[in-house]
Amino acid sequence: MFKKFKEWLSVFIIKNPSRAILIAILLLNILLFVLAGAVISALSPVSLRHDGFWASLYYTISMVLDAGCIEYVIADIGEASVGLILICLLTVLIGMITFTGAVIGYVTNYISNFIDNAESGARALKTSGHTIILNWNSRASEIINDMLYTGKKETVVVLVMENADGVKREIDDRISATLKEELKNGNKLKNRLTIIVREGETYSTKQLSDISIQQASTIILLSKDIQNTQCKYDFQELRENLEKGNSNTVKSLVQVAEMTSSEESADAQTIIVEIEDEWTGKLVNKIIQHKEKLAKCNIVPLPVNKILGQILSQFSIMPELNTVYSELFSNKGAEFFCRQYEAEEQIETSQREYLNTHLHSIPLTLMNTKTGSYAYYVAGEEGDHLRKDAYQPTGYTVEMDPKYHLAPRNIVIIGHNSKTEELMAGFNAFFGEHKDDAKDILKITVIDDEASLEKHDHYKKYEYVKETFAADVYNDKVILPKLNEIIDSHKGDTSILILSDDMVINEDIDSAALTYLIYVQDIIFDRVEKDPNFDRESIDVVVEILNPKNYDVVHNYSVNNVVISNRYVSKMVTQIGRKQALYEFYKDILTYDEENASQFESKELYIKDVQGFFKQIPEATTAAELIRAVFDASPSDNKSLVLGYVSPGGQMHLFAGDQRQIPVRLTAKDKLIIFSNH
Repeated sequence: MFKKFKEWLSVFIIKNPSRAILIAILLLNILLFVLAGAVISALSPVSLRHDGFWASLYYTISMVLDAGCIEYVIADIGEASVGLILICLLTVLIGMITFTGAVIGYVTNYISNFIDNAESGARALKTSGHTIILNWNSRASEIINDMLYTGKKETVVVLVMENADGVKREIDDRISATLKEELKNGNKLKNRLTIIVREGETYSTKQLSDISIQQASTIILLSKDIQNTQCKYDFQELRENLEKGNSNTVKSLVQVAEMTSSEESADAQTIIVEIEDEWTGKLVNKIIQHKEKLAKCNIVPLPVNKILGQILSQFSIMPELNTVYSELFSNKGAEFFCRQYEAEEQIETSQREYLNTHLHSIPLTLMNTKTGSYAYYVAGEEGDHLRKDAYQPTGYTVEMDPKYHLAPRNIVIIGHNSKTEELMAGFNAFFGEHKDDAKDILKITVIDDEASLEKHDHYKKYEYVKETFAADVYNDKVILPKLNEIIDSHKGDTSILILSDDMVINEDIDSAALTYLIYVQDIIFDRVEKDPNFDRESIDVVVEILNPKNYDVVHNYSVNNVVISNRYVSKMVTQIGRKQALYEFYKDILTYDEENASQFESKELYIKDVQGFFKQIPEATTAAELIRAVFDASPSDNKSLVLGYVSPGGQMHLFAGDQRQIPVRLTAKDKLIIFSNH
């Protein structure tokens, strides 16, 4: 029996050390109080002895808690016995150590452990309607940062495999920088975000339960970066593994889908999964087929590289779209919104009726998605579609040129990244849609190192790639003359797209892109020095930057079109998390209809020159009149909606708010922001 007790005690102490210590402290002090109370009762004066053992026990505890209470036992030290005095002093001394000191130490240690457990994620979090981010990469802080502009109280829980302290610092730095920037611009932005960062396994059932994943509104599963690896050998191994596929994403998604599709989970949860390779994409789609329940978890596979490739190709062709998308994809200024509708609405009829009754939003299109049927619109606020104001026609009209075509684009691509194939796919789609209108509308030259050109077989399969030129990033004596030659040999504007290699270690991020930028800016400066009237805007420079901290460096070179590519994905993730139906719309507008140039199935955003788009420059008017005049003047098979315009110098004007109060005075050098199917 005693042996079994010893075994049980041994196991109990190992499994519950803190509880064992607390029990030992309590037992030791109970023994002390009982023994001391009995002795004091026996040695105390006659008056105290008559009060009995329990009174002695009470006075014993009082002495331990407050040594001054010894006077209750020893009223006159001259009359007390030496034995009683020694027992009282010994009781006070031992009690202060075993009771007061031990209990205070235990409680202090408990509080310290409580704080450590809360911060480390050992304690379960009870919340609902929150956003969960699993894993961490260079896009993550931008997702959280963009939530500052929702105007709502948001709770964000981040679960990372390692370096939770570093993630906290990154979030704090990013949010602090935004708040300072907004304050400098006169906007007193409030931080209404509650952010909790925990460290653990993103596929652990317990740790996912501890962050209340079944009650979250949005779960964002990010792919992991490899840039933070400092050892180049480890980096190369991680890079090779990443090119094969991301098994961590698959493993985490299986667990997340299982938990969010259960009956205990909240309804209509959205799971956004970043996908960067074909292997991961296939497995994610299989998981969707088996695990997705529309009433419960809705899984959105977000092909990061494809989206960024499409965006960069569109910006190369129409650089002004960078500024336009930067606002429309964000939570500030004019935005894309959607509303659910029940009846079968005809798009053209619906748009015309909408324009007659709404002056604070612009209707775009209708789409059927897996979560329902939605009408999409642009507005300053989500509720603007509920504001109904009758439009009063003024007789204002415009005359469009039916022969208008987009101007030919001469594009130079410098450098490479992991999205090169997706970038060229974006150009493919544009070329397929427009080659019947103007066969030479797209001419591309690629300048890159020999190894990268060989990897892509010198881009031979792309009809519109007219030339490839091998040059190392450090060989400015070769690159500069070649760039000048390309610019001089082409009529019209030239777009130069500088790519940043995203498959290098952290310290080398954006280095090559910044070097190429210096070369290009030197060319522009030289031309301005030779000819003060040189049109700077004839050379559009689009620079892809991966690290937002390098934005200021690039901006100091007077480059308007700095594309912090990761920010676009982050902005889209934030908006899709709020409204999943926006994902289908984004896929649509970022993809050109390449199959049949005569049958355009979807609409995209275009930048069109005012001078060629109209037969004559429209008179000064308001946004309300211009939008409706262009819609009425455009052909029925290609209805055009004006969302705003871009002035020389890159200043953008998106129509948000009361369109009757937005004055518009177009010039020949302005460019319209058009939503149309061609």
